[in-house]
Amino acid sequence: MEKKARSVEQKDNVSQDNSGPWFQGFYNPNPSSCFSYTSAVQYVPYLDLSIYRESRVKSILKKHSKDIYCLLENVHFDGGYCRVKCIRDGEWDYCWDLAVRVQFFGKMQGITLYPKRSVSEKNKKIVYRSLILVNPYQLWDESIVTRFWNIQERVEFLIARILFHECIHVMISLDKTLPSSSENTDIFREFRKMLDIAESQKLVFETNEVKFRLWNLTIFGASGPESERKLLERVQEIYEFLINEKYSNQKTGQAFNSTLRNSKLARKYAWVAAVKAGGDRHISKTVWQVEVRRLSIALRALYDGIDSLIKEK
Repeated sequence: MEKKARSVEQKDNVSQDNSGPWFQGFYNPNPSSCFSYTSAVQYVPYLDLSIYRESRVKSILKKHSKDIYCLLENVHFDGGYCRVKCIRDGEWDYCWDLAVRVQFFGKMQGITLYPKRSVSEKNKKIVYRSLILVNPYQLWDESIVTRFWNIQERVEFLIARILFHECIHVMISLDKTLPSSSENTDIFREFRKMLDIAESQKLVFETNEVKFRLWNLTIFGASGPESERKLLERVQEIYEFLINEKYSNQKTGQAFNSTLRNSKLARKYAWVAAVKAGGDRHISKTVWQVEVRRLSIALRALYDGIDSLIKEK
């Protein structure tokens, strides 16, 4: 990672309002705190997410991963794009711009949008742009409140944990996308190691079962006549996504003491994988849901097998 990143002009129409939505049923007796009230809805508080300290969030991230800290060192969490890496391969420059925005948007903790690719033949430059959306909606979860009574520290912890997870996705994507002349990070090497374990001979049955379920779901969700090759490529892409999520959740859980059980991970990401496969376009919803459950069972077995082989090493 380049230690210093230069900012680039923000072209997207991205709102930089960090304020959050209404929290129903929360009453704050201290009018001088981070909450304010509106006459439109009486006694309903409004949380200004700008109470978090960006420097503190980055300090937490640096403690757990220097690679992630270097990635975000010069990125501000206001939705503005910043160049985080740029390498030359032959006559071409390959650059990666990253933006981070913190806001409330439902019940998804974080989203990393797929990078947009722009090519400049004149300047011989290819630029990838990626956006991370961070949603600390779990602010009032009992486990988080018990751990952090101070609301500022609570927000900062949640932002750091979500960013850690999403940055793992970015770094894996970055190392896979940019030319091989770039140096791979420890995170990418660890992910590749887990992927190799998942595809090892000892887990061939578990892997094939997951891919078989993914194949069925891909057939169910195909948008139209597609070649077998394209369908197989989609199966492999979704399969790697599932291993990516296993690795990202495991590493984040170890760093922030919030590990999820494989059963919960499998249920969550089996559904996501089924949606990525196209949903239930060509089959009844009941049959589709049965296949999603079968994928969840197969995925849990694969995740358990990965953990067992990692412990052996």
